[in-house]
Amino acid sequence: AKMARIGFSTEGDAILLVCKSNMWGTHLAQSAYMRDLHERRDGPPPPVDLAHERKAGEFVRDAIQDGRITACHDLSDGGLAVAVAEMAMASGIGAAISLPMPTDPTPVLFGEDQGRYLMTVSRSDKELLREIIDEGAARGLVVAWIGETGGTELKLPGTRAISVKDLKARHESWFPNFMD
Repeated sequence: AKMARIGFSTEGDAILLVCKSNMWGTHLAQSAYMRDLHERRDGPPPPVDLAHERKAGEFVRDAIQDGRITACHDLSDGGLAVAVAEMAMASGIGAAISLPMPTDPTPVLFGEDQGRYLMTVSRSDKELLREIIDEGAARGLVVAWIGETGGTELKLPGTRAISVKDLKARHESWFPNFMD
């Protein structure tokens, strides 16, 4: 009876990453990044931790059921960078992500570790934001504030900003262009 939409609902919302403490993004083998950019299909798939997957899924489901989040998306094909881009394209609202980056941000941005989600919460409701972060920790999850929605561009660490309008146009035009 209740659901969360993929698109950001408003500017100024906090973007939260739900994950395991060691799952900021590390697993590139078998990923869309390796397949599409490097033509590699080797290596093991991401390890599966069903207990973590259940904890994360139940936490996100409960937050949706309680109406505490404004948008939600799982991190799957393409990892964090693709998920936040899809959320921005679905809404037309930009986002700025800020994460502590290692020398190579690629695994953090494109890793396909399992059991990770992006959620948005009204940034103006500091009590709700703290409650969600604390509840995640009590359930054995990391809920990290990694950015906020707003503007007309998608800004990822270690990359140049891209217009959401341009991103959406390229995303939607590739197949018609391919068919021409």
